[in-house]
Amino acid sequence: MDILKDKVALITDGSRGIGAATTVLLAKAGADVIINYHSNEKVANEVKAEVESFGRKGKIIQADVRNPKDVKRMVDQSVSAFGKVDILVNNANMDSVFKPFMETTWDEFSDKLNNEMRAAFYACKEVVPHMEKQGGGNIVLISTSLSRTPAGDFIAHGSAKATINMFAKYLAQELGPKNIKTNVVAPDLVLTDATKDQPAEQHEFLRTLTPLQRIANPEDIAGAILSVVADWNAHMNGAYIPVNGGIDMS
Repeated sequence: MDILKDKVALITDGSRGIGAATTVLLAKAGADVIINYHSNEKVANEVKAEVESFGRKGKIIQADVRNPKDVKRMVDQSVSAFGKVDILVNNANMDSVFKPFMETTWDEFSDKLNNEMRAAFYACKEVVPHMEKQGGGNIVLISTSLSRTPAGDFIAHGSAKATINMFAKYLAQELGPKNIKTNVVAPDLVLTDATKDQPAEQHEFLRTLTPLQRIANPEDIAGAILSVVADWNAHMNGAYIPVNGGIDMS
């Protein structure tokens, strides 16, 4: 399929989990892709090989997306390689503590807030000028259902992602006149390497509460991202799109 023919997509943390699934699906849809990774070059190269198996171009770039110099280098190298960036998927998820509020220190809480916002802020700051020159683009920020519906011990993670939600609305308002669309995709629990070792009973409990009767996989989230950035979806801007099987319909 050529839904994204002639498009270039940059996926932060694009070598694992949701990022890897998104990279592969966007390549299947016709896009050339930049695969950002932080430390595991081997898995990034594996994703790149899969991209190239579809006849698309892939480029891996190591960068810490919390570091403005790294982000600038990443975007400069992306534009140098492909001439443009049409799609930015801000997927990199920062480590978080999972504690009740009264056991969480300010440093632990603020680290999560700062790191989430640094990653989104710097990536958008560097990509947007190129999108302006091109006459438009798509930004997708990955959030979580916990940003709207609290759950025990997720106060740092949920609060940080709620900030991402509002950040996206401000970008959508300011950049919309430049034909740059900004939307949020918000999964619930997704079965990835990062979540596979969680207690099985916790996963089973969530599954039974979900109307679709299963936990999401990374490909489910990638599909939602593709639907947002495809040309047929040209008038969606500032939206919060939950991908949770119906477990939260707020």
